[in-house]
Amino acid sequence: MEKIKRLDATAKALELIEMLQEKFGELMFYQAGGCCEGTQPQCFEKGSFFPRTNDVCIGQIKGFDFWLDKDLFEYWKYSHFTLDVTDGFGAGGFSLETPYGKTFKVIYRLFTEEENGNLEEVKLNTY
Repeated sequence: MEKIKRLDATAKALELIEMLQEKFGELMFYQAGGCCEGTQPQCFEKGSFFPRTNDVCIGQIKGFDFWLDKDLFEYWKYSHFTLDVTDGFGAGGFSLETPYGKTFKVIYRLFTEEENGNLEEVKLNTY
């Protein structure tokens, strides 16, 4: 049986990611558990932001890692994430899409019991 993905993206998000990739090259995503950026996903150039020890990669979008703060993962580990985008500026303003008047956001839904028993493995940051 095929493993259940923890992460997907809308067509609008994929279109924005393609534009950002053309401008900046390889990307990565990080979603923290609070502070100035709230829980809004942030998009960075790969290598310009480093996940902390025990942060969790829940999957990839277009080959780019999507990392979660370890505490946020504990809270949302039974949920599917769909990356979307909206017009406007997010709380943090550190993400690559901000100057283009866009903000990434996540739509969550709880996994069913059956899905919970067949989820893709996550990757822990061990450095």
